[in-house]
Amino acid sequence: MKKVVTKPDLIKAISETTKITQKDVRATLDALMEEIKQTLSKGDNVSLIGFGSFQIANRAARKARDFKTKEIINVPAYKTVHFKIGNGLKKAVR
Repeated sequence: MKKVVTKPDLIKAISETTKITQKDVRATLDALMEEIKQTLSKGDNVSLIGFGSFQIANRAARKARDFKTKEIINVPAYKTVHFKIGNGLKKAVR
């Protein structure tokens, strides 16, 4: 079974590696995630060289079927986030 690394796991690992307190690591990680959210919500992309980039993608409106009622429903257009893996991360995973 694969292990799932959670935010507290990351905070602890970063704290042990950098010798920075877990409180400071948590604040930094929270600030990073908030900045990524804010940037994406403005419609801009976030690129972390060697890791990857977060990009906004537009999904077109479409028709879908409700499996319970078999009725056709309209799904409105919406924006979503795509992650494109960077070369450094790609090589590390391979």
